[in-house]
Amino acid sequence: MTQLSPAPGAPTMAPGPSDGPTPAPEAPESRLPEMLEARLALLEAQTGEAARLIAELQARDRLKTQFLANISHDLRTPLTAIITHAEIMRDGILGDLSERQRTSILGIIKGGHQLLQMVGEILTYARGAADQLALSPSDFALSAVVEQLIALNQPLAAKKKVALTSEVVGTLPLLRADREKLSHVLGNLLGNAIHFTPEGGRVWIAAREREGARATRELLVEVGDTGIGIAPEHHELIFREFAQVDASTSRQHHGTGLGLAIARKLVELHGGRIWVESALSQGSRFYFTIPLETRAPDADA
Repeated sequence: MTQLSPAPGAPTMAPGPSDGPTPAPEAPESRLPEMLEARLALLEAQTGEAARLIAELQARDRLKTQFLANISHDLRTPLTAIITHAEIMRDGILGDLSERQRTSILGIIKGGHQLLQMVGEILTYARGAADQLALSPSDFALSAVVEQLIALNQPLAAKKKVALTSEVVGTLPLLRADREKLSHVLGNLLGNAIHFTPEGGRVWIAAREREGARATRELLVEVGDTGIGIAPEHHELIFREFAQVDASTSRQHHGTGLGLAIARKLVELHGGRIWVESALSQGSRFYFTIPLETRAPDADA
C-alpha cells in the first residue's frame, strides 16, 4: 500500500502517546498520615529505649548505694575492735608502755577514729540516698549535747591553741529531735571549725530561740570561728555531696566531702535549714534551725 505524503503547506501533527493522557502527580498531603505514623512509631521506639536505659541506671545506682551501705557496715565492726584494743593498750591494762610505744598507740587510735568517722559518713550518705534515714525523736537539752561535744573536742582545740567556748545557756526549751543525728550535725560543724582555724583563733557554739516561719518557734544554732573563711561563690558548693572547694585544703584536712551534705540532709529531715555566712580570711558562721514544740525550759541532762 502506497503511503500518502501530506500535501505541500498542510499542517503536520506531532506524534503523541498511544495510551491516553499523562496522570497528575500525587499530592504531598496524601502522604501525611503515612509519614506521621512512621514518626510516631520511631518516637515510641526511642521512648521505650530511653525508659529501659533509665531503669537500668536506677538499678545500678541502687546496687551501688546498697554496696556502700553494706561495706560501710562491715568495716565498722573490725575497725571498732582495733580502736578498742588500742585503747586498752594505751590505758596500760596489758602492761606498761614506753613513751615511743605510747605515741604509736595514740596514732593508731587517732587514725582509727578518723577512719571510723569517714565510714560513718559513707553509711549515713548511703542510707540517705536510699531514703532509709529515719528520725528517732526524744526530749533532750541542747546544752547537754554541747557540753559533751566541747569536752570531746577540747583536746584537739588545745593542741592547736584554739579557744573553744559555748554560749548555749540552760534556759532554752527542751528539743524534740533525734539526739544522735543532731549531735552528728553539731560535731561535724565543730570539727570543721577547729580544723580550719589557725593557732590563736577562736571557735564557739551559740543558740537562741526565735520566731520561725508561719508564726512558729524555732531554735537557731550557730557554730562560728575566726578561721580561713569561705568565698561567697562557694557557699552553696560546700553543701553538695563529695564537693571539695580546694584540693590542697582537702589533702591537708582529710575527709570524704560528705560531712556538710549529710548535715544539710539531717537538718532538713528535722524540718529546718542550714546555711553559712563567711568571707575569705574573715572566719565563718554556720547556722541551722530546728523547729520547736512547746516544752518546759531546758533542764540539766
